[in-house]
Amino acid sequence: MEIFAKMAASYGLVGSFILVTVVMLAGYSLANLLHQKRMGAAFSILLALVVAWIGGMISHGQQAAYGAELITSVTHGITDVKFITQSGSALAVFGGIGVLGGGMMRDYTIISTAWGVKGENIVKAGAAGFIALILGLLISYLSGVGIGYAFGYRDPYELATIGAGVQTFVVGPVTGTAFGVGSDVIALSIAAGVVKSVVVMILAPLLANKIGLKDPSSAMIFGGLMGTTSGVAGGLAAVDAALVPYGAMVATFYTGLGCLLTPTVLANVTAAIIH
Repeated sequence: MEIFAKMAASYGLVGSFILVTVVMLAGYSLANLLHQKRMGAAFSILLALVVAWIGGMISHGQQAAYGAELITSVTHGITDVKFITQSGSALAVFGGIGVLGGGMMRDYTIISTAWGVKGENIVKAGAAGFIALILGLLISYLSGVGIGYAFGYRDPYELATIGAGVQTFVVGPVTGTAFGVGSDVIALSIAAGVVKSVVVMILAPLLANKIGLKDPSSAMIFGGLMGTTSGVAGGLAAVDAALVPYGAMVATFYTGLGCLLTPTVLANVTAAIIH
């Protein structure tokens, strides 16, 4: 453990890739065990959320031990977990997760999917993809606002933040921060986006045949309607890996358009209606 801890602390990204690999191996093994190989990505994400929760619990002051004492510093989740060596040094064995899970790597992986896109297939789904994009944004937003209103939220900007979270877990915090909404509502919007992502990832391979999800055009429409890049990419990977670039590309546009329209047009229209 001490050898691994020193390596992971010195080469953060290497350590984080090892952790992600172990989680994915466990997720796909579980999926195979349940004879649902296509849902390996979904199981991996669920396990990763459990690992993140454990890291968060430890970093909030709980103690644990494995081979050596684990201590914590401030509450930044799993990246704060320290491994104490025999010499007394504190090593941040999961520090690389902060880089691997940060915005830079996320945007890099999303943008890199565009290299698998063929121009002629984009043209085929042009109008339909655009309509799906607009409908996906509006339906998700209105669903979130409606659910928030049903649960007693009346502040228009809190409702807008929840609606934005249902769009994606990126648009929610952007909208909430723009209007100075409380951290509890922003956290709720992120949770809504994560749940949507996991649900899309699980249901896509199960419903692919029924909804005709089998070619680039349908993948682009699917990405526009669902919007969650991670959910769409994971779901399409379970259907056909060749479809991932098309769905992920439109879903990326969805996130960008949501960040542009929701804190401005949609939030202010909501405020005008409620007031």
